[in-house]
Amino acid sequence: MRSLLPLLCLVLAWTKGAGASDPSLPFMVYLDQDHLVCLKWGFDNPQGTIILKVLINTTGWIGFGFSPNGGMAGADIIMGGLGPSGIYFADYYATGNSKPVEDTKQSYTLQSMIESEGQTIMTVQRSIQACDNQDFDITAQPIKLIYAYGTTDEISYHSSRRGTMEVNLLNYMPRTSISNPTYLSASVDNITVPAYHTYYHCKVMNFPSLTTKHHIYQIEPVIENHDIVHHMLLYRCPSFVLQSYDKPCYMGDVGDACFWVVASWAVGGGVFELPENAGIPIGGEDSNIFYRLEVHYNNPNMEAGRIDSSGLRLHYTAQLREHDVGILNTGVLPLSKIEYKIPPNAPQFHTYGICNTTLFSQLVNPVPDLQVFSVLLHTHLAGRKVRVGQFRDGKQIDFLGVNENYDFEVQEIISVGNIRTIKPGDEIVVECTYNTVNRTGVTKMGLATTDEMCLAFLYYYPAIKIASCTSQPNSQFLINSSYPTSSDQAEIAEYQNALNTIPQFQLITDDDDNNTFYTNGIVRELMSTPTVTCNAPSRIMNPAGIVLLLVWIAIM
Repeated sequence: MRSLLPLLCLVLAWTKGAGASDPSLPFMVYLDQDHLVCLKWGFDNPQGTIILKVLINTTGWIGFGFSPNGGMAGADIIMGGLGPSGIYFADYYATGNSKPVEDTKQSYTLQSMIESEGQTIMTVQRSIQACDNQDFDITAQPIKLIYAYGTTDEISYHSSRRGTMEVNLLNYMPRTSISNPTYLSASVDNITVPAYHTYYHCKVMNFPSLTTKHHIYQIEPVIENHDIVHHMLLYRCPSFVLQSYDKPCYMGDVGDACFWVVASWAVGGGVFELPENAGIPIGGEDSNIFYRLEVHYNNPNMEAGRIDSSGLRLHYTAQLREHDVGILNTGVLPLSKIEYKIPPNAPQFHTYGICNTTLFSQLVNPVPDLQVFSVLLHTHLAGRKVRVGQFRDGKQIDFLGVNENYDFEVQEIISVGNIRTIKPGDEIVVECTYNTVNRTGVTKMGLATTDEMCLAFLYYYPAIKIASCTSQPNSQFLINSSYPTSSDQAEIAEYQNALNTIPQFQLITDDDDNNTFYTNGIVRELMSTPTVTCNAPSRIMNPAGIVLLLVWIAIM
């Protein structure tokens, strides 16, 4: 593929001319790891129109669209190309895992279709608010982008030439690269993955000594077996962990206390870059600290003899940024003996984890405002939706994260767009929605892929020494008769209501494994997810619009 412009901030493009070749499309992202599929875009304002330019390394047909869950069913798709008879193009809607059908209303305007140097380049314009049940509204929340392409101009099955990525188109954070990159490697070394459906492997290690403080600015996954490596977490260990080891997780070892998240990756994700003004601190006074890499292997076929050396590259710099980044683990308390049963035959069952930040002051003083810029949402196979609400003085003021179409195979760290500020005393409520209609037995909270989790990892600055803030219903207040004994939906709803109204046991842990807890937490009711109101589209981007967009980005 010919060289493409690097991802540039619009400010740099304006002041230095680096993006002068296409100033109306200031944003760019690769949708695949091999840099064969590129998307560029620009818009005048979040209620107007958007231009999308798709560049794919093929001279056959290309397709691009928006999907509820990263798959075909329900997706809003455009397909086209430049064939022997000229340009072909249409707006489609996917009714299932089959060839899409043309929309009744063609909502995309083709601006150009070009073949150049082995690429097909499709440029389209559409309204940001589609107001069409066969098209997706583009909102300030992240949206799952899908692509596919063929090697000929006959639109047919794409085979493996497809992919998905979640991107916040209206609140994108462009970043520049740093020359002479250096990185630390956190990886397992030729381990044999056992023939278990779920296996967690842990490696406790320390890194080469960095005598002065540095900042991690990019986290790059290095995945050796994409079909079984499901997620990886790198934890910072408390000061009392002084020895390395390499063995199965959660066997009663001292490293089980390492739970301050430093870096993460999950299936469907790619390289994660932090904002230009923030980095994850490493080295300096903490240069002798140990870290625990946890790798979750999902091996449903229970294959034996698989060897793996996957891990994370932590790209770092001595050029310190303005803010230290922290990652706060919120949601339902994992690895707990407190019972939290999800009944079978439930089409929509909700679990809730709460975090009352008032309790932070018992472990950290003072507690600053926390500026949240990204979030990673996590459940397992039964998860269908995750929402993270923010409350102040008992009233919800915002969502810190929303995924209305959760997909276990697509878990990415996504930008929240405009920075969300958590003030001391705010409450965070993590809601997970599950579907267990195809299950005959109880689903419990746990590590296995067939168990469930409900977590939201909040990326924020400035970092404080709080590692996690999670909760579970205090089941001591749950009478035995509360649990449903049948698939009766009224009985399941009664149990759901009981879990939501009994006191929550809340646990807060700091970086040195000190704990504080509260036994009378309450679950506050989340508002409905905001919907889009249809307005008339405005004009497409012009020079004045670019200046307005510059100002808008600067104040994000």
